[in-house]
Amino acid sequence: MKLKPLHDRVLVKRIESEEKTKSGIIIPDSAKEKPQEGEVIAVGPGMRQENGTLTPLDVQKGDRILFGKWSGTEIKLDGQDYLVMKETDIVGILEKGAA
Repeated sequence: MKLKPLHDRVLVKRIESEEKTKSGIIIPDSAKEKPQEGEVIAVGPGMRQENGTLTPLDVQKGDRILFGKWSGTEIKLDGQDYLVMKETDIVGILEKGAA
């Protein structure tokens, strides 16, 4: 099943964090926080302004992003968990090669 977000919404798949700390301690699922990093799977066409022009989104499919801890609406498609959020919930785009 495919989902095409409407307006300024973005479909995001969370990128899971490591199961261990740098020192080798394994983190149990109950102690892990939800990741705030994800990959953009699909984007809407953009937001329509009052004068009728369409403003495209700054994020694109394949971008790696950071978002707020409580951002978006969780959905499940074909057994996978995703988030649908507005572009304004996205904090920033992670550039390749950035630490």
